[in-house]
Amino acid sequence: MTQPDLSAQPSTPVRLTETAAWKALETHHAQVEGAHMRELFAADPTRGERLTLEAAGLYLDYSKNRVTDETMRLLLDLARETGVEAKRTAMFAGEKINTTEARAVLHTALRAPKGAVVMVDGKNVVPDVHEVLDRMGEFAEQVRAGTWLGYTGKPIVNIVNIGIGGSDLGPVMAYRALEFYSDRKLTLRFVSNVDGTEFTEAVHDLNPEETLFIVSSKTFTTQETMANAGSARQWSLTALKEDAAVARHFVAVSTNAQAVQAFGIDTANMFGFWDWVGGRYSMDSAIGLSLMLAVGPDRYAELLAGFHEMDEHFRTAPLEQNMPVLMALLGLWYDDFFNAQTVAILPYDHYLSQFSAYLQQLDMESNGKHVTLSGETVDYQTGPVIWGQPGTNGQHAFYQLIHQGTKLIPCDFIGFSRSLNPLTSALGEHHDLLMANVFAQTEALAFGKTLEQVKAEGVAAELAPHRVFEGNRPTNTLLAETLTPHTLGAMIALYEHKVFVQGAVWNINSFDQWGVELGKVLAAKIVPELAAETEPPLAHDSSTNALIRRYRQQRRG
Repeated sequence: MTQPDLSAQPSTPVRLTETAAWKALETHHAQVEGAHMRELFAADPTRGERLTLEAAGLYLDYSKNRVTDETMRLLLDLARETGVEAKRTAMFAGEKINTTEARAVLHTALRAPKGAVVMVDGKNVVPDVHEVLDRMGEFAEQVRAGTWLGYTGKPIVNIVNIGIGGSDLGPVMAYRALEFYSDRKLTLRFVSNVDGTEFTEAVHDLNPEETLFIVSSKTFTTQETMANAGSARQWSLTALKEDAAVARHFVAVSTNAQAVQAFGIDTANMFGFWDWVGGRYSMDSAIGLSLMLAVGPDRYAELLAGFHEMDEHFRTAPLEQNMPVLMALLGLWYDDFFNAQTVAILPYDHYLSQFSAYLQQLDMESNGKHVTLSGETVDYQTGPVIWGQPGTNGQHAFYQLIHQGTKLIPCDFIGFSRSLNPLTSALGEHHDLLMANVFAQTEALAFGKTLEQVKAEGVAAELAPHRVFEGNRPTNTLLAETLTPHTLGAMIALYEHKVFVQGAVWNINSFDQWGVELGKVLAAKIVPELAAETEPPLAHDSSTNALIRRYRQQRRG
């Protein structure tokens, strides 16, 4: 690939920390750092209704943040001074904002409706997107109807998606999230780890005659994916015997037709995507084939519509009323001015069990950068650590630290007004119990409990300090009516654009991932050193050399 001329790429003319808006925020932070949310709410009885926003079926309550109206004004000034609006326009216009790889960034085109125009290098890419979607839909309908038959004439009832990174995290998250809408006659499994145990466990109870593998690798050379694909091929052919069987039990999501064909996959069953789609932004491309098989083309279209509605909100809404922009700026406020190192994503819905893990890659691979677009080392914090798990499980695991620990951990709470699975017990309606915890947790985190309140409850003096909750712990609450494909699409797009805005302010490239390369290069060098019959010359550091020798010794038994 031709190397881009980075010297010609745009950069913020003034270092971020030298901008007028940044300096104003530093001064403001010193003035409000000690303010407590108890005081903010007491001073403004309408705060809980006023600091809210609705978009694409999502309701955001950001009132329980350590911000004033002046804070929000200054944060919006920062967004404007760092060119967020112009960078947003450039992204949607198909400009090559991924400067280190000279690529456009157009995951938004993946959910553009038919008839839309999205230009890349002088070509409208929307017809190509819908050509792939239509082919995916036709294939999905055949499998779901039982008319796509395996090599021995049996219908496909098991689907195993083989990928890694965005080719795995997106599909598995979305499948778990939309499992309620899935065809329960189909069994879906996901394999990503090169650890052979994952593959073995994924197929141990499956019949090869009824199993379809989706191999997702743009280049069809990804080490982990191709190792698992090779094992899948061997597992299938051990039972099916004939190489010709591969074409009925494997399809590819790739652009490397030659390698796909050499593997034995019919290129008519190869679904492509484009270099303007980054892996962690690709789940609504052909990478989502496993999801379409599970929920069907119509539900998949609803997902894309949710994405698109949030895209349009982000593209057109003024910054002051723009949900991704406001969430991004609030996160930046804590990351850069309060030195908060992490953000907890806390969905109160079992179906969103993989949502936090999905956002880890989206956010940390995008904004885990230490140099600006022009290659200068940053002198401020960039991407936070993203973590979390569904409530109420997390409440019995790590909420203690969030409530009473020494670290400031901003949290996003996600809940739904109606459950997909209403259930009532002797203690009450399950969903009411679940959502009561959402509202109680954000209230407790915001307002806490003072020493005076604890003593007034009659707690013994020596125990009282242990019962004090400082409060003033910031939260956002995202509330939707119910978890639908449309809602899921809107939520994912919301976080995608939040990540974009933060990267734009930080003046970093949110769309490359060079940080994953070095380990992969070194691993490729070490693999033959582990497998060699006799120990080869080792030229690593003393620790790595010793570890390789110990592994080789123990591997031999």
